[in-house]
Amino acid sequence: MTLPPLSDITFVDPFGRNREAVETLFQQVGQKLLDYLTQAGHHNPLPQAREHWATEIPERPSAVSALLTSLDRVLAQSMNPAHPGYMGHMDPLPTTISLIGDWVAAALNNNMLSVEMSPALSRLEPAVMEDIAQNIFGLGSQAGGLLVSGGTLANLQALTVARNVKLACLHEGLTGAKPPVIFASHRAHTSLQKAAMVMGLGTKGVVLVPTNAQGQMDVEVLKEKLQGTVEAGCTPFAVVATAGTTVMGNIDPLPEIADVARSYGLWFHVDAAYGGAIAFSPAHRHRLRGIEQADSVTFNPQKWLYVAKTCASVMFRNMTLLDSHFRIAAPYMNVEQDWTNLGEISIQGTRHADVLKLWLTLQHLGKTGCAALVDASYGLTAHFVEQIRQRPYLQLASEPDMNVVCFRGRPDPLSENQWNDWNTGLQRWLLEQHNTVLSLPVLDQARWLKVVLLNPFTTREQVTQLFQAIDQYHAAVPVNP
Repeated sequence: MTLPPLSDITFVDPFGRNREAVETLFQQVGQKLLDYLTQAGHHNPLPQAREHWATEIPERPSAVSALLTSLDRVLAQSMNPAHPGYMGHMDPLPTTISLIGDWVAAALNNNMLSVEMSPALSRLEPAVMEDIAQNIFGLGSQAGGLLVSGGTLANLQALTVARNVKLACLHEGLTGAKPPVIFASHRAHTSLQKAAMVMGLGTKGVVLVPTNAQGQMDVEVLKEKLQGTVEAGCTPFAVVATAGTTVMGNIDPLPEIADVARSYGLWFHVDAAYGGAIAFSPAHRHRLRGIEQADSVTFNPQKWLYVAKTCASVMFRNMTLLDSHFRIAAPYMNVEQDWTNLGEISIQGTRHADVLKLWLTLQHLGKTGCAALVDASYGLTAHFVEQIRQRPYLQLASEPDMNVVCFRGRPDPLSENQWNDWNTGLQRWLLEQHNTVLSLPVLDQARWLKVVLLNPFTTREQVTQLFQAIDQYHAAVPVNP
């Protein structure tokens, strides 16, 4: 094939004839990234995106120098989770080795659809996920998992398999007259409603169960609602427990929910997208007691294990169920005798090779390194909570089960309907004056502040200074009853 008249670096010549030019480009970009990353603590953690981009496709190719200048603008206007003051969301800075893994995976551009199209990495993924499912989460000797692009897809796949297994609808679909329903806490992630919508249940196919004062699913109410839906002619087939709610960071009572699921013959799914990392910590894994009874688990290493996005997973107690209740064969792909084409048992067909950065991170950190990161977050959380308790004008939403703390200010002279404005102003002031990002979620129709103590470079001293700044705001802002 004769190449059109393009730049000499449009592709990397597989025979090395443009190596020098590509090497120069790689060095320029690598230097640019290194300069940015090693100065990230001096940049704004959440800059404003003020620039209007030229999105029209140009008539002729653009010069690489102009594109590199555009990269500077991207860096300057992007979320900066590496900043120690970025505390608002479950977005960590990535491990260095996972950046390298993503770079290598992009260069290889293998397709995780099939073993033929990714001969090494399609064998690596099931081996890594089997080890995590069996030896970290204790799901049993038949357990394994898949990597997917985010926790939403993980929950969708888990619940689709649950529906197919419990309602025998792989081939015929939902043909019964009794509406199928899923049960979950009303603090559960909204991806469950998305899954129900995509699965044909409608968003009302997720029956929401109230929580107790600790933000955990009320198991007694779960039993009542289960019985009520059965009497109303519905067909419950799954219950979802959350190990790490998005706003309050709470963990549902997993053993008790597992008992309910078993007594009603329901599929037991645990959404541990965030909290699953606790399983790597001998000091804290007891908080996930009961997760080993799950039929499926969502776990996102892109969160508390610091793997570059995207890196999410769904694990199953019995991986053979995917062959019997989910698999769609791709007749255009070769079949390996001892290995499954992962695209046939996954929601996704073509997938990025996320396993490489996951494997590199786990190998580089080891179990002790993963545990140390989780344990350090808990230590910082304890200090943060103690600072809240020392201030009567601050209120905790619940005792945190993880490194997520939800709280708000409620100064005495203000009425309750003025607290929202006070907390909104505090969030904005901390970002503008102290380079600290707290999120501002809605919880029970009120605005609260949330921190996620995830960054390994955030210190106790910085937390102490943050509360001194909050005190300063409290003292300076007029509070009129």
